[in-house]
Amino acid sequence: MAELTSDERTQGMLAHLLNGIFPLIGGLIIWLIGKDKSAFIDTEGKEATNWGITIAIGYVASFILAVVTIGILFFLPFLVGLLCLVFGIIGAIAANKGENYRYPFTFRFIK
Repeated sequence: MAELTSDERTQGMLAHLLNGIFPLIGGLIIWLIGKDKSAFIDTEGKEATNWGITIAIGYVASFILAVVTIGILFFLPFLVGLLCLVFGIIGAIAANKGENYRYPFTFRFIK
């Protein structure tokens, strides 16, 4: 494999970092912009986008559970947000090193 450029690593990092802050759209934007430029950006963008979709499903489920339990599980949406941010940062660090990062327990809708 050829050495990754600084721009490729930065865009891969941004896909994960933006996805940690703006789930569902952060990784998608970077992936759509860079998927044809680099295999690394394509891989990292897809992974970040899949994580964003999974997090969106998690948010919906956690809000429903919080409402159904009349607020007993009020902390679930915050937990989902924290997971999104933490794993986004871990993915960004890995991508900045030039490593491919795979999120745990992610539905892979985009292959």
